[in-house]
Amino acid sequence: MAITSAICSTFKQELLKGTHDFDGGATYKIALYTSSASMGASTTAYSTTNETSGTGYTAAGATLTSPAVALSSTTAYIDFADASWTTSSFTANGALIYRSDGSAPTNDAVCVIAFGGDYTSTNGTFTIQFPAAAASTALLRLA
Repeated sequence: MAITSAICSTFKQELLKGTHDFDGGATYKIALYTSSASMGASTTAYSTTNETSGTGYTAAGATLTSPAVALSSTTAYIDFADASWTTSSFTANGALIYRSDGSAPTNDAVCVIAFGGDYTSTNGTFTIQFPAAAASTALLRLA
């Protein structure tokens, strides 16, 4: 099993249908997964299978805050505030960003992030630090 970083194929299709809105009230979350998870471009939705568990982590992950959609020349991109789990003790190998509000599509995958190995927090803060918000570095971008 492996986690492979990718923009999910169903998300690309849903963008063209206009079903995602990062700037208009939709809620997006980030869930953490163990090395036993198998996720990548073909991932279609949030699942509890092989989701991280432990002190300080709640199933379904954390809500992403402060979404900022921007345009630089011909590249559109989005940024979120970093996500953190305080006073936590768990191990994660990757993450899934997905839409979690009550509007369609619910729990639909946006992208998978592979950490490249296990990362462990032991009674500390586990933080997902998003890359700089710029056309060449943002996690989600359309060029």
